[in-house]
Amino acid sequence: MAKINFGGVEETVVTREEYPLAKALDKLKDETIAVIGYGVQGPGQALNMRDNGFNVIVGQRQDSPSWERAKRDGFEEGISLFSIEEAAERGTILCNLLSDAGQIAVWPTLKEKLTPGKTLYFSHGFGITFKEQTNIVPPADVDVILVAPKGSGTSLRRLFQAGGGLNSSFAVFQDATGEAYEKAIAMGIGVGSGYLFETDFKKEVYSDLTGERGVLMGALAGIIEAQYQVLRQRGHSPSEAFNETVEELTQSLVPLVGENGMDWMFSNCSVTAQRGALDWKGRFREATLPVLNELYDSVASGKEAERTIQRGSTPGYRQELEAELKEVRDSELWQTGAVVRQLRSKAEVTQEV
Repeated sequence: MAKINFGGVEETVVTREEYPLAKALDKLKDETIAVIGYGVQGPGQALNMRDNGFNVIVGQRQDSPSWERAKRDGFEEGISLFSIEEAAERGTILCNLLSDAGQIAVWPTLKEKLTPGKTLYFSHGFGITFKEQTNIVPPADVDVILVAPKGSGTSLRRLFQAGGGLNSSFAVFQDATGEAYEKAIAMGIGVGSGYLFETDFKKEVYSDLTGERGVLMGALAGIIEAQYQVLRQRGHSPSEAFNETVEELTQSLVPLVGENGMDWMFSNCSVTAQRGALDWKGRFREATLPVLNELYDSVASGKEAERTIQRGSTPGYRQELEAELKEVRDSELWQTGAVVRQLRSKAEVTQEV
């Protein structure tokens, strides 16, 4: 493992050079990796591991859209695609990649299949950390590990196919065999991680829930809506408001920040933009710090987990969720976005021709 300096703080990370794929394959050569759930993370992780040469099977509810998707992805019914119960029986490493609500519902079934020496794998610390609410308490004689890719399963798969890798955290909650730590690293390499950094289950879920509700989704959506509203109220057209708020952010600035950093972005824009950004970023930071601290406290107290479980298990939640998403989808902001994306797509096709 390498010692890497991150902004003056030294951390230990695992790279693919230090722990190559061949070593991961050898470590897990006798394991049957059962991916339980084929929704958000399942496809990316299962396909990457299968392409990397691991023995992967999928457990999914039969006659569901995800079951059909797994079949389209080449998992064969009765050979590498099974019911959740049978996959859990056959697997020696059970990758619990169901939704948080799904994990709660299926836990009695998985627990029954966790015979001594097996490994229980998560990509989210939710179920273990909030065990008082989820009732997910693993038997003492199994390993419990985590690998959490820092992005969606779709991104994990796309980067893998492009020859890259999405960075992942890893953790060991319970080491019954003395092999859990290396199993976690091998699994992290297997799913296609760029590099691995160590955490624990609690820190993973606290940072994840804060990030999703904050910068990654909640805050991003909220500030986009606010700026679009201000521009529209001040007389700007929908197209102009959307392009200045979303299109330039997603198609130009964020990719460049990801490639080169925010300092590079500041150094490579006009003096007007540079000066304005530097002058105003502190105002936005100070305005959002109290909100983000309130958010973190809500995560750490278990309130966010409680709300997630309650809402996710409410009868009719899917219909209520669709109504909320429809409101977003039908808003002028995102209806404008749909038109802009269509125009951009046409322009890209024209350029290719």
